[in-house]
Amino acid sequence: MRQAFSFLSFVAFLIIASCNGTAVQSTTSGSDTSSAALVDGHPAWILQGNIYEVNTRQYTPEGTFKAFATQLDRLRDMGVQTLWFMPINPISVKDRKGKLGSYYAVSNYTAVNPEYGTLADWKELVQQAHSKGMKVIIDWVPNHTGGDHPWLTSHPDFYVQDSMTHQPVSPFDWTDVRKLNYKNPQLRDSMIASMKYWVTETDIDGFRCDVAGEVPKDFWTRAINELRAVKNVFMLAETNDSWIHETGFDASYPWDAFAMMKQVAKGERPAFAIDSVLKKVDSTYPKNALRMYFTSNHDENSWNKADYGTMPGASHAPFAVLTQTISRSVPLIYSGQEEPFLDSVSFFYKDTIMMGKYERANFYKTLLLLRRNNAALAANAPFTKLATSNDAAIYAFERGSGNNKVLVILNLTGTPQEFTWTKGPSAAQWTNVFANSKESVGKGMSLEAWGYVVYELRN
Repeated sequence: MRQAFSFLSFVAFLIIASCNGTAVQSTTSGSDTSSAALVDGHPAWILQGNIYEVNTRQYTPEGTFKAFATQLDRLRDMGVQTLWFMPINPISVKDRKGKLGSYYAVSNYTAVNPEYGTLADWKELVQQAHSKGMKVIIDWVPNHTGGDHPWLTSHPDFYVQDSMTHQPVSPFDWTDVRKLNYKNPQLRDSMIASMKYWVTETDIDGFRCDVAGEVPKDFWTRAINELRAVKNVFMLAETNDSWIHETGFDASYPWDAFAMMKQVAKGERPAFAIDSVLKKVDSTYPKNALRMYFTSNHDENSWNKADYGTMPGASHAPFAVLTQTISRSVPLIYSGQEEPFLDSVSFFYKDTIMMGKYERANFYKTLLLLRRNNAALAANAPFTKLATSNDAAIYAFERGSGNNKVLVILNLTGTPQEFTWTKGPSAAQWTNVFANSKESVGKGMSLEAWGYVVYELRN
């Protein structure tokens, strides 16, 4: 049995806890490495799972952990499995953007944002989610801190400094944050200790790592190995770089696939253009690499009008089906997409996501439960592209094998389409999962504008 903490990492944790004013407690709540088996190198529970991104600040009028907890039963019933919480840490005041600042300008890695509640509130929320069979991951910001993080004073060498002024620099044009220096071994120790804190103290199930591609490869290899000595965590990287999977990350962002979907939605590319993205992944990524497909997330919603602007109206549905059923996918739903909330959500101000109708909830529930109950939609299940007489408009494929299969047929255009099969499905009779009816898949078929149909075979 490996120890959860190396001696140096534990010492580093004591140092940062002291700097942050955090009391150090002894606990083993998150140390059960047998809680989830590995399949294909990943926690088994994620392969037929899904991710729901929680914007705590904007999710309820109160914007607190306790207020969000009232939504757990609804989300569980919709089929949500893994809750990804955007950063729960306090936000720096120095150089803050807007009234409330960016969630990603962290001022303390081992504390919770008092806007959301207390550490005890957070622990209770995690326990409630676990009691309902759900998993919890948190957003982690390893590339930079906010402008008044204690390390800027206590450990200025933790930061990349301007060669002329010797002042900490901001990455990109993000003036409210300061870039961390991963050439410093103590910074690495401190960052890993901070990540372990949330696993051991609050029993979370993994991390979504912000701007992961900007952090050195060898750091991630060490960090993930040490985290998994504590618990079998799920690791999601915000990057499209294939090398990130070599470090132990389970899933990454398919930015190229999302860009292609947007072009297809605009009519700028044919439906079969999606094949080129899938082939690139198959040829350049490790065979077990997972991808988090989405039609929206906090960045795309706030800055680029996803999904209400990129895939407006009825066009959203077939692309949402694609994200839920495509090869290697661990699909994402962003806060409010089940409503749907058709507006951008502010990054820097209070901007409550108004919900109550849940007009897409049954649509998502059908897809999420299909994924959970039919092994054909496991992320590592086989994928077979089908061919039609109209592949410029129709995108069709099968997943799975044997008696567990799913057949997906999408019209990725805004006009009705007819087609015949040139490489057809493996069976003639299927169950339509949305209509709950037995149907024949014949030689000639038609789909309405932005139409979709999902069939299954199951033991």
